Amino acid sequence: MMHCDTVIERWEMIEPFEISREVITHQPVMILRLQDASGHSGWSEAAGIDYEGETPQSMVAQIAALQDRLHDGLSHHEVAEILPAGGARNALDCALWDLRAKQTGVPVWQAAGLPPWQPVTTAFTLGLGDEATTRRKAREACAYPLLKLKVDAQRHLDVVQMVRQEHPSARIVVDANQSWTVDLLRQLLPSLAAAGVELVEQPLPKGQDAELAGLSSPLPLAADESCTDRASLAQLVGRYQYINIKLDKCGGLTEGLALADEAARLGLGLMVGNMCGSSLAMAPAFVLAQRCAYVDLDGPLLQKKDSAHPMRYSHGVIQAPEPALWG
Repeated sequence: MMHCDTVIERWEMIEPFEISREVITHQPVMILRLQDASGHSGWSEAAGIDYEGETPQSMVAQIAALQDRLHDGLSHHEVAEILPAGGARNALDCALWDLRAKQTGVPVWQAAGLPPWQPVTTAFTLGLGDEATTRRKAREACAYPLLKLKVDAQRHLDVVQMVRQEHPSARIVVDANQSWTVDLLRQLLPSLAAAGVELVEQPLPKGQDAELAGLSSPLPLAADESCTDRASLAQLVGRYQYINIKLDKCGGLTEGLALADEAARLGLGLMVGNMCGSSLAMAPAFVLAQRCAYVDLDGPLLQKKDSAHPMRYSHGVIQAPEPALWG
């Protein structure tokens, strides 16, 4: 039998991180280790989906209930059968990918049938704040070519304009985190396009996607909260042009790869995102990042500390994880 350990960590943010629904000062996560009888270990980290009620404590309880089912031949298919999509399944699935890589010496990218992984450029996210804070953060982010701006129902176009003034060359994505109405979206789209915004992420609340049907938008829209796993894709086609894949939402790298395949087949563009967290959480998502037009894996850049053997970031460019970290 394999042995599984879990521990809860709280990663402190460099400064409070505000989005439309909350202000984050610490990101709580569950870190999981799978160990076989030979002493090989596979590691993972999951934050879970907080807006769906998941916590590190609830994920730990889910994993604890499965201890007697974690046999040496455990497959990714079995993981998907014994756990629903969410943070606990993400942790177990990604730890299993890492464990198999450590057991066989075959890196994850090769086991997944992908080309050798290459560096990618991540967006750097600016949380909400007052004008002075927004302008300061934009100036401090001038080394990053791609910015993701958190906005809400009151602070939106003005945020874009302030950032554009402070960092004129930035490529910009905006993320409303479900805070807009379709009328506000229609009102803002022409000005956002004129300001050079490239993508609008999750403008409407999850469940209101049908209101986007027939919308003539000058900008592509990306589904985040509305996109969970492959089962969610049918309601997104014709309403969004991109999906944001997050391993905590879909339940791990195995489903993430399948979700990317199916979304691409349906003509949807690909983005990979994160729920904050350390390099250990970013590393499995880096596999998906190889296929994505937009990459948002900046969690470690927003936190005071990182995991051991951290991924290397330079001006938004991320290098592949070292095997000592994951994969």
